[in-house]
Amino acid sequence: MHPSIEDYALIGDEQTAALVGMDGSVDWLCLPRFDSAACFARLLGDEDNGYWRIAPVGADRCTRRAYRPDTLVLDTEWETGQGAVRVTDLMPQRDRAPDLVRIVEGLDGEVTLHSVLKLRFDYGSIIPWVRRADGHRVAVAGPDSTWLRSEPEVTSWGEDFGTHAEFTVKKGEKVAFVLTWHPSHEPRPPLVDPYDALRHSVEDWQAWASRCRYDGPHRDAVVRSLITLKALTYAPTGGIVAAPTTSLPEEPGGVRNWDYRFCWLRDSTLTLNALLAAGYQEEAEAWRNWLLRAVAGDPADLQIMYGVAGERRLPEFELPWLSGFLGSAPVRIGNDAVNQLQLDVWGEVMDSLSLARESGLSAQPDVWALQTALMDFLRTNWRQPDEGLWEVRGGRRQFVHSKVMVWVAADRAVRTLERHPELDGDLDGWRALRDEVHQEVCEKGYDPERNTFTQSYGSRELDAALLLIPRVGFLPPDDPRVLGTIDAVREELTHGGFLRRYSTADAEVDGLPGGEGVFLVCSFWLADALYMTGRTKEARELFERLAGLANDVGLLSEEFDPVAGRHLGNFPQAFSHIGLVNTALALFGADGAG
Repeated sequence: MHPSIEDYALIGDEQTAALVGMDGSVDWLCLPRFDSAACFARLLGDEDNGYWRIAPVGADRCTRRAYRPDTLVLDTEWETGQGAVRVTDLMPQRDRAPDLVRIVEGLDGEVTLHSVLKLRFDYGSIIPWVRRADGHRVAVAGPDSTWLRSEPEVTSWGEDFGTHAEFTVKKGEKVAFVLTWHPSHEPRPPLVDPYDALRHSVEDWQAWASRCRYDGPHRDAVVRSLITLKALTYAPTGGIVAAPTTSLPEEPGGVRNWDYRFCWLRDSTLTLNALLAAGYQEEAEAWRNWLLRAVAGDPADLQIMYGVAGERRLPEFELPWLSGFLGSAPVRIGNDAVNQLQLDVWGEVMDSLSLARESGLSAQPDVWALQTALMDFLRTNWRQPDEGLWEVRGGRRQFVHSKVMVWVAADRAVRTLERHPELDGDLDGWRALRDEVHQEVCEKGYDPERNTFTQSYGSRELDAALLLIPRVGFLPPDDPRVLGTIDAVREELTHGGFLRRYSTADAEVDGLPGGEGVFLVCSFWLADALYMTGRTKEARELFERLAGLANDVGLLSEEFDPVAGRHLGNFPQAFSHIGLVNTALALFGADGAG
């Protein structure tokens, strides 16, 4: 039986990440980076596409599992007729090479376990050559090489193009496995001590989590979300990937399957806000610096997303040998949305850099020059139709959210000059632009008959992104048009008590067949909007229900199916966890901010 998305837990080393199922199987791992080819791709195929399972013989799903408090170290336990056993999974922060550490510990009685490791490089397509060397099982294929060892050494054998081992642990006994990757043309990296790695990982994560300034309701959920964001950070650059996975479906069996292992500019302001408000200035600064490097160059060439080191070319292609999660094909690598025009990202960048400046992040040279160049581009291009923040593939439109974010860009430029008159800029021109955009949006993007803003000019469709209008300051929360928009969005886009991002009934909008689940960050935006308009009780009730959607280890996907009660989309999703942190800080900040 194929696992559900919510059956997985995340481990990682801040350069890549693995998904571990409730059956003790690592079914997804890309090495050495988030966006590298997977060596375990069972998540999107079957056992022949690679996995590593350690579990008691004859056992299926675990009895219980949990992260060690305030860490990314995962404990999975089984109780069997012969006794109880725990498998502890982690990826220690690397010095040179990535390591996957799995420590088996007997808790009671005497339990026999089976380990099966099937390495399949290049997204499950390449079976490596495996040999023995210095007490290791060494797998090599093309540029990839891995070394597997155990302490104490257990007997292993090859079978069905996999490495198998069977061993017994009694109460108090431990067996540790370490899988290390390195480029095949280089010598084996230094060995890590698995028990030192475990101790240091626990200490490091708990020390990091202790820096969180929030101490209010749902602190565990907030800290777990912040740890998840940290785990999705590519430490060498500070970039934060949207998710560590590709092609987990927005509709089971459908084609809405995208690669999210990249960094989106649309997340930038909300990410900065979450990190700064929670007390993580160093991480906020690293993200801001990644942003500056990524967007450097001609403002006309600004992209909506970049690679973890700021790469611009992310070509999209399909992997026909993978059947997809729950048969949801195609499996896509790369993302063609990188070539779209989304005018809102200019507003996101301007808003992020304004927030960074006013929050006291260290000054960087030429930031203001970059911002003025961005404004020069918008001045002559803001009237263009675009694909909007949801990256629709049904053609360009005059999306209202995009125009609102153009207004945000002009507004932040004006405010910066008003606060910092020593800077040079076209204050009068930007004020005029701000006023012109505001007037046009209110005239063309607003439906007076229904008292709501619409998804695009002249459209009757709505969009959950309209809930951000009061948050970004385009209109005050008590404006009747804002109140009408919130009520209309709730009425038309609610499904099972949560929000869709827009209606998929009109296939012309996004150009794709089928539907999708409710979009979790949109429901967090609704909670924010309710709170801003004085409906605090409703906002908190919605937040409680949203927090309750997290799986047993506190992780959220991109979307949720309220009918089937299952997670959908790439997992875990940074945007969802950013939404949780920001909404908790808004709703309970006065009760718990340090």
